[in-house]
This record gives sequence, C-alpha cells and structure tokens, in this order.
Amino acid sequence: MVVAPAASEIPANDAIELLGLDRAGMAEVLALLGVPERQQRMRASQLWHWIYHRGVTDFADMANIAKALRADLARHCRIGRPTVRRDLRSTDGTRKWLLAGADAQEFEAVYIPETDRGSLCVSSQVGCTLTCRFCHTGTQRLVRNLEPAEIVGQFMLARDALGEWPSSARNRLTNIVMMGMGEPLYNLDNVTQALAIVMDNEGIGLSRRRITLSTSGVVPMMARAGEALGVNLAVSLHAVRDDLRDELVPINKKYPITELLDACRAYPGVNNARRITFEYVMLKGVNDSDAEAHELVRLIRGIPAKINLIPFNPWPGSPYECSTPARVRKFADIVNAAGYASPVRQPRGRDIMAACGQLKSDSVRERRQRTAAVEEQPA
Repeated sequence: MVVAPAASEIPANDAIELLGLDRAGMAEVLALLGVPERQQRMRASQLWHWIYHRGVTDFADMANIAKALRADLARHCRIGRPTVRRDLRSTDGTRKWLLAGADAQEFEAVYIPETDRGSLCVSSQVGCTLTCRFCHTGTQRLVRNLEPAEIVGQFMLARDALGEWPSSARNRLTNIVMMGMGEPLYNLDNVTQALAIVMDNEGIGLSRRRITLSTSGVVPMMARAGEALGVNLAVSLHAVRDDLRDELVPINKKYPITELLDACRAYPGVNNARRITFEYVMLKGVNDSDAEAHELVRLIRGIPAKINLIPFNPWPGSPYECSTPARVRKFADIVNAAGYASPVRQPRGRDIMAACGQLKSDSVRERRQRTAAVEEQPA
C-alpha cells in the first residue's frame, strides 16, 4: 500500500502527489486536510473517479466536491504527470515520449497504434541492471526504480495526449505491455501498485487480460507476480542453450533455462486460454538455426504458449545483425508446424529508436555523443 506522508513529514510549500496513491493513501491525505473520518471514504472515491476515470488534473473541475475542500486540495496537493522532455513521432504512427521524474532522471514510454487496438510500452526503472547483450537499454546503468506515480503516470500522459478521457470502451489505447526500460520483477511492489490502479473498475478499468508483464527470468518473483496481478506473462527467452543464454541474457547464470521453464509451468492461472508468451529475438547466425527451432519446441512442450519472433532492431554499436527474412520464416514454420503460434513481430518506430530493445534515455545518448566529440578534437 502506498501511503501519504505524515503531516510532520511534508516540507513547507511542497505539494502532496495524489497520483499513484491507493484509496487508503488518499484517505490519509484527506485526514491531514481535516476531512472528518466519516467522510474520508466517500471523498477518496470521488477523488479516485475524477483522477482515474476522467483524467482531471485541476481540483477546480471536481464539481461534486465541496468548494472549500477543493481549495484545500489545490493548496496542499497536486495531480501530476511525468515531465515530457521530448515527444517523437514515427512515420508508422508510433509515438515515443522521453520523460523525467521530479529528480530529472529520465525514462521512456512508447505508444504503438494498431488497426484494432493501441498498446503502451511502459518502463518500470530508470536504466536496467540486466545487461542483455542485444538490448540497448541494458547498456544504460540502473539508476533507480520508478515510483507508482511515474509508472501509472506514463499511461495517464498517453491518454492525455490521445484525448481519451473519460475512460471508454472506444478508446484507442487498449493495452499495456510492461516491456519498456527495466526489469519489472525487480520493482514488483511499485509495478503492482500502479497496475492495480490501472485495473480498478471504478477508474481506468483496464482488464488484466489486456496487460502483459515481461520478465527476463527472475524466477523467484514469477509466482508472486502471477498471484498479485493475474496479468499475462511474457518471458524473454532468446536462446535454447544455457551457454548461449548466459551470453545473451546474463541472468540465466543465476536462473538457468530449466528453472525458468519450471517457473513458467507453475505460473498461476496459465492455461490454453491464457498462454505464456516467449519472446525470441532473431540474431543472424547466433540463435536462428533449424536445430534451435526444433529444440525450442522440445523445451516448451507442455506449456500453453505462443512464441513471438522479434527481428533484431539494431542500435549504434550493437554486436549483432538481424536474421534474414527467409531465415525468420523458416524458423517460424518449424515452430508453427509443432502447434505453437509463432507470429513475427513487425518492427515499429525504428526511425525514432522506439522499437523493441532500442529504448535508452536520449539524454544518456546525447551526453556520450558530446563526450566522444570532445575527445576526438585535436589537442
């Protein structure tokens, strides 16, 4: 539970952020403002509706809340959003925001429109600690976990940008994929708090079947995530041998493939209607042979699953190349013939570095480019 600070902990002239608080946290804020206990639950529900169902950020617009209380809320509280440092739009309609928290640390969110839906790729950390070799985010050191307000704030900001308040079944933004910067299971408490807010039927009301949590294989946390959230699970597999996965996804040295797949079999609620998605990036001459396709099928036998084949998205300095289209098709044919759906993910937003594996705070790239330029100058 995310709680409000005690009155003695609130610095003078510092507003309390309501975004990211659960109802109990909002009730505590109302208590600090002198709202009688008998009214706190009702007022918290009203705030919840205005913030999460209608997307309101100005207390003056909360028509059914008493004018005096609205004035108190405006003096002492805020309903924020991450700061937008950059808003990039791809030629294919993908949109990427470079965002900053209150401490100026930066992270990214990506909106991917489809014909019948729209997905928001949400970050859970500033940077990442996993150093996956094919992933650009992995080259940025982990700075910190994102707070619930910053995680749910990415969704709120995207809804703002799309003009999709109040929440409606007709909204274009229909899905969340926790596949942005960071490893969600290393920030599970904050991710759980944020997604609980997103799924609440009296607010945003996004169904858990429209949310996918991705992990590189933090085995001890997988069952806990399934029990706490009940959302779809995606697992970044990318190799069928431990020696290769040790190289591509170094967490494999701690939790090897056999342990990871056992955790997938035990994931709460997994069945044919709620399959686990295995993500498999296609690297030319590295993990894309026919033999590896057959071994993949053998490894996941008995797990209700589908396999997303992801053409490698290059980034400056990356050590790999993407498999050829013909090789990807042959790999997919083998997996499909074994009875597993094996769609090939269409790269989106490559021109703005928004495709899978390309996210990295622009400010980090720019600082390194500036440093390199200075170092190359003659003495």
